[in-house]
Amino acid sequence: MGFMDKIRAAMTRFMAGRYGSDHLGMATLMAGVALYILSMILGSGILSFLSFVLYGITLFRMLSRNTEARRMENQKYLQITEKWRLEWSRFIRRQKNRKEYKYFRCPKCRQLLRLKRGCGEKEVTCAKCGHSFTTKA
Repeated sequence: MGFMDKIRAAMTRFMAGRYGSDHLGMATLMAGVALYILSMILGSGILSFLSFVLYGITLFRMLSRNTEARRMENQKYLQITEKWRLEWSRFIRRQKNRKEYKYFRCPKCRQLLRLKRGCGEKEVTCAKCGHSFTTKA
């Protein structure tokens, strides 16, 4: 067994029964990094201190053995951020497909619609409100 295998086995034993990382942990870590970078730019000691507080919270959550409490915290965070995460994933999907589809909104209800590019001018009927209009893809 090599040195790195021994280190890996020791870390596995240490983390056994501990919570580990989750979405809330990653969010607090990223917020801490952002605050630290901002503190370096602005020269603010308060922001630097807050970033280290967030690092401590992240480390506490990762090493906690109270997995049920950490799971409930993460579940609450996911419920609060569900709308933003859904909008972000839709935005990313639209950006990936922007060469294949044209995205536009219904003039009546503002529902987001898409049309395959290169199909010319089409009569489109909104699935939400039933409004028909002509658009060019």
